[in-house]
Amino acid sequence: MKKIIGWLLLVLALIGVFFIGKQFGGKTVSEQVVSNSLIVREIAELASLEVQGNASIKRSNVENDGTWSNNMRKLFMESTIWVNVPYTAKFGVDLDDKNFDIDVSEKRVTVHLPVPKLLSYELKIDKMETSNKKGWLMFSDDETYTDVQKKLYQTSRGQLEHNVTYLQSAKTKIQQVIARYYEPLGYEVRVQFGSENAVTVLPLKKD
Repeated sequence: MKKIIGWLLLVLALIGVFFIGKQFGGKTVSEQVVSNSLIVREIAELASLEVQGNASIKRSNVENDGTWSNNMRKLFMESTIWVNVPYTAKFGVDLDDKNFDIDVSEKRVTVHLPVPKLLSYELKIDKMETSNKKGWLMFSDDETYTDVQKKLYQTSRGQLEHNVTYLQSAKTKIQQVIARYYEPLGYEVRVQFGSENAVTVLPLKKD
């Protein structure tokens, strides 16, 4: 609900900026509108990227090499667990007063943001699928399941934290939303993530 309200406020802000830009046209646009850090900050935080997928892990103490000894081990001592869990992850920027800034120079706006990262990660445990194979001499162990789930969470989260595709997609989404905010004003808009080079997301509108 909070995010829906935030997006409604964002839409109202974009509409307001549109009419301001339309009204003033070639005149100097209000500096307050251009450098409104509260709105731009809200835009950047709301423009997060949500992805969904499945995380899976398999742990086994036997190999399928077809040997007689391995087959005997599978018959009596096998302990194989497979777990598959849907997940929801959110990528975006974690803003504070130290890593967020807006520079305005002539007809150019540069928005400084931290590099996007994985903000949240949730495993849908209620939708978890499992498979368990036990040898004749092996017994069920709840601690093993707990350990496998913990390992699954750590491994899958670590993979997402370094997922270049999702991190780049988060950057692109933020850039696009910021560009839409400034578009009615006709300014050149650049976005800089961390120490990376600033990227022009909106060219200067020629009269």
